[in-house]
Amino acid sequence: MEDQRPVKVDVIDLNKNFGELEVLKNASFQIRKGEFVCVVGPTGCGKTTFLNLLTKLIEPTSGEILIDGTPANPKEHNLAFVFQEPSCFPWLTVEENISFAMEIKNFSPEKIKGNVNKILELMGLTDFRKSYPSQLSVSSEQKVVIGRAFALEPDLLLMDEPYAQMDIKMRFFLEDEVIRIWKQLGTTVVFITHNIEEAVYLAERVLILSQKPAFIKEEVIVDLPRPRDVSSPEFVEIRKYITEKIKWW
Repeated sequence: MEDQRPVKVDVIDLNKNFGELEVLKNASFQIRKGEFVCVVGPTGCGKTTFLNLLTKLIEPTSGEILIDGTPANPKEHNLAFVFQEPSCFPWLTVEENISFAMEIKNFSPEKIKGNVNKILELMGLTDFRKSYPSQLSVSSEQKVVIGRAFALEPDLLLMDEPYAQMDIKMRFFLEDEVIRIWKQLGTTVVFITHNIEEAVYLAERVLILSQKPAFIKEEVIVDLPRPRDVSSPEFVEIRKYITEKIKWW
């Protein structure tokens, strides 16, 4: 069944060169409003460069990135980023960290207060609102970072292997947290990972990048019920398929 959600992000013939090095070549794809997309590919294929282009941290050599039909612009669009390492501001409390980006974007005080309270409740952090990052566990600190990104109500939320430093148990816990908050808020998410099981667990659709120069080699629809059973035959089949596609390129 075709996805009826409107197109939120339209990437057209995206190219990126660093001098003589061609990193991304003719990448074209669309992301629907509220969709959760994971991006996987061989090690060193340029996944993080791909993400940096989408969030406009770097400019493409050529090609376009449109959000709601207009060129992506951090001054006009809310583009939120969650990095691999926890990135809370250590001098700010939990609620101050969550409100920081909204203040930069000139949200009204009422809107900031409402979003902070909603995120604190969704992330189970209400009792820690006056705590500082140094007083939190690593997983709780990363929850603050994720909550801060969702609180911005971003046009596009980009996540670059945010659970790479976590053990398996904590990784699954945070994956479930981000799925729960994504479903409640309807945010459009692009999630970079080298962990194929993670991609299949999280995504509605997986984009597979080729070796450098990277392009979108294939997309895989993950139409499995949630919460997903990583041991189910259907899950294992999709995971194995994506693994084989990466292994030989």
